[in-house]
Amino acid sequence: MATRRLYVVRHGAADAFGALTDVGQRQTELLAERLARLPIGAVWHSPLPRAVRSAQLIGERLRGVPVQEAPELIDHIPHVPEKPPAAWAGVFDGYDPAEAAKGERLADALTGRFARDAEVETNEVLVTHAYQVAWLLRHALEAPRERWLGLSCGNAAVTAIEYYTGAAPSLLLYNDMSHLPAELRWTGFGPSVRP
Repeated sequence: MATRRLYVVRHGAADAFGALTDVGQRQTELLAERLARLPIGAVWHSPLPRAVRSAQLIGERLRGVPVQEAPELIDHIPHVPEKPPAAWAGVFDGYDPAEAAKGERLADALTGRFARDAEVETNEVLVTHAYQVAWLLRHALEAPRERWLGLSCGNAAVTAIEYYTGAAPSLLLYNDMSHLPAELRWTGFGPSVRP
């Protein structure tokens, strides 16, 4: 039985313009060291600069592994619930039905391309954004579409999902930051208590 392993990672910490900060660069270098221990066959990334740069840094450490853009990994809102929780109301304020439908199509394209089994053994890294990590996790767990809300993800954190032929996906890791020292963890979250 062939297994498809996805190592879904959020880009390193970025500034307001979308460029990696010094912290984001260091986070990504440490992430690349961790990924270099695995038999990675491909690195896919969002077209946005923070993900492109993160994928480049990972590719430099994974010599000979192709690094390619995947437009399905772009940062977007994957699903707008009919009645969003009050805490999320501002995120969806002014989000019209056409934008919501486009987000749904992108989300379906993301899962259609990556959240499926493979004919041969594959190990792929997806460098993407917090909402897309949450969406892939929600999909793997067969949770309701609105459940992506609140599945937060830190910068340079690893979520690993396995897909098998004829079986439900397995969640191996979620938001794992064990490769980062304490001072580089928990970026990418709002102000809150850190576990």
